[in-house]
Amino acid sequence: MRGGGLLVAGTTSDAGKSVVTAGICRWLVRQGVKVAPFKGQNMSLNSFVTREGAEIGRAQAMQAQAARVEPTALMNPVLLKPGSDRSSQVVLMGKPVGELSARGYHGGRQRELFEPVLACLEELRGTYDAVICEGAGSPAEINLRRTDIVNMGIARAAKLPVVVVGDIDRGGVFAQFFGTTALLSPEDQSLVAGYLVNKFRGDVTLLEPGLDMLHGLTGRRTFGVLPYAHGLGIDEEDGLRVSLRGTVRESVVAPPVGEDVLRVAVCAVPLMSNFTDVDALAAEPGVVVRFVDRPEELVDADLVVVPGTRGTVKALAWLRERGLADALVRRAAEGRPVLGVCGGFQALGERIEDEVESKAGVVDGLGLLPVRVRFAPGKTLARPVGEALGERVEGYEIHHGVAEVLGGEAFLDGCRVGSVWGTHWHGSLESDGFRRAFLREVAAAAGRRFVPAPDTSFGALREEQLDRLGDLIEEHADTDALLRLIEEGAPEGLPFVPPGAP
Repeated sequence: MRGGGLLVAGTTSDAGKSVVTAGICRWLVRQGVKVAPFKGQNMSLNSFVTREGAEIGRAQAMQAQAARVEPTALMNPVLLKPGSDRSSQVVLMGKPVGELSARGYHGGRQRELFEPVLACLEELRGTYDAVICEGAGSPAEINLRRTDIVNMGIARAAKLPVVVVGDIDRGGVFAQFFGTTALLSPEDQSLVAGYLVNKFRGDVTLLEPGLDMLHGLTGRRTFGVLPYAHGLGIDEEDGLRVSLRGTVRESVVAPPVGEDVLRVAVCAVPLMSNFTDVDALAAEPGVVVRFVDRPEELVDADLVVVPGTRGTVKALAWLRERGLADALVRRAAEGRPVLGVCGGFQALGERIEDEVESKAGVVDGLGLLPVRVRFAPGKTLARPVGEALGERVEGYEIHHGVAEVLGGEAFLDGCRVGSVWGTHWHGSLESDGFRRAFLREVAAAAGRRFVPAPDTSFGALREEQLDRLGDLIEEHADTDALLRLIEEGAPEGLPFVPPGAP
């Protein structure tokens, strides 16, 4: 096999496209297939920096890990990072190329990106045995079809068979499958090979009559019914419930090694980015992580995290309006732990000069760290390696703000004053030895008899999650039929379902 492909589309956003794509990648690589993920255009505030210094969606980085390959910009050539309800930063081949309104992007710029996106896909198909592509939203967004470069547009151009995923847990999945198909043009419909039911609870035999009727109505089969599985959330696009953190909220927190648990409160700031930074904390036995938006929710927290954000000045205003800023200042005065990451680190500083992101000019920070930040037009994209608390640390940086550290104790690229830490490094807590050392410091400052587990490996836990996704596909999907699709394309003679696209 060389150059095979499949597009995993969805009836809605969050239908499960990202995890199904990852699951297929993991299943294929376990069969000895050299496979890569691809998403032509991704809209997300959760991003990652590849080894060549390119910014891509974290979902594609996770899918690359599922495929056991190094992530590259080819796998996500266009990334949109929302800055407001109506505009986004456009990242092309891993580098920012400007801000565009939704109207400006869909009005012409998106179509200009079609050839570069298609070229990336073709380069991957020339290198790998198979490329598993993820769509965005729904392929039946008929208002956007003319400029589509991520769903049926790319499927038509690359002659990719399409499997549509539907989330049955939300209800209405049969109508979603039928309606999605019926709103596509005959040419687009000819590539839709069938469906995949996601998040099913109960006895599958009760579902089978509906699947048979769906086949009769559309002429298309269902390739599998994936059961609802707790604890499968892995770096999707946006939404707290889909990170590894979400798995902790659905399950019992592992008991602590020491006598106490450790409570972590994460401020749910606007335009929160890379909230996956706290996944490694949530994976620790005895650590309870929750996202908060009220000052009273900080009272019993042993550690408060101010996470990254695409709008530092906006996040600062939100912290002040909510009363969280005053609560953070009180915590610092009492010597109670606070960690700021990226935009959160900037907010903890003395002053921000921003003529780039918010164009607000000079804005006072919370004054908890001796740091002044100036926003630069260019974006820092890096994969730093260093040492902190006597342990090796790896991370990645994605920020316009340039920090001038004027004092305090060195901490990664930022600083520490008392029990307040700040750094631009995302992902640092995934370094196991550093995370344990940091938690010991937090526990001591918080007066908790908490002991980090000596053997928690975040990397191993992530691998276990990816294997579970592969198991879901292997055990509950018709893998022989999926493999035929990937190798041979959509079957000939699929019937047209009226009325088709208007």
